[in-house]
Amino acid sequence: MTGVRAAPLIIAIDGPAAAGKGTLARRLAAHFGLPFLDTGLLYRAVGRRVLDAGGDPGDAAVAEAAARALRAEDLDRTDLRGPQADEAASRVAAIPGVRAALLDFQRGFGTAHGAVLDGRDIGTVIFPQAPAKLFVTASVEARGRRRWLELQAKGVPADLATVTEDVRTRDALDQARAAAPLKPAADAIELDTTALDADAVFAKALELLQAKLAQPA
Repeated sequence: MTGVRAAPLIIAIDGPAAAGKGTLARRLAAHFGLPFLDTGLLYRAVGRRVLDAGGDPGDAAVAEAAARALRAEDLDRTDLRGPQADEAASRVAAIPGVRAALLDFQRGFGTAHGAVLDGRDIGTVIFPQAPAKLFVTASVEARGRRRWLELQAKGVPADLATVTEDVRTRDALDQARAAAPLKPAADAIELDTTALDADAVFAKALELLQAKLAQPA
């Protein structure tokens, strides 16, 4: 219809830790010419602020204050990955007040010009109306190995079994939390990356998304 402007495209990518959603989201953003936001970094940065202050990431008042004080430059820190950051992120993400404090930031980022966002609750809470949703997953063993290899590449000493157990623990925390638990949206397309490399994941995701976006609204 003449004069009607299409809504900015939102692609929501959710899934557990180390499933490959971040790498995929960046490539999809480049392909579609959209901004990219790793929403998990928001929670990691909040968790890191709490740890820096010597606080407990599970303390609601402390975590909520850290979320409200979050600055853009906090997302550029180099210590937002690793077992300690993973656990802190999961603990602050379970606090409803933290999620509420970060909600407007995420929605504002996406609605401005469209975006590809990856996280845990993009398709269920942040943008439930997104026209394209992927739930990217893989076996715990595959995800543990990927995270272990990431740490090895950065020169961080780590034991594969311990890293895999950390991933399993984070899954349990993310799935059990009362506030926006990790689960696929009812209309999300599931993509299992266990046996796929990054190029194959991108090709499959692009195929699935193009088919979805070609459907009538």
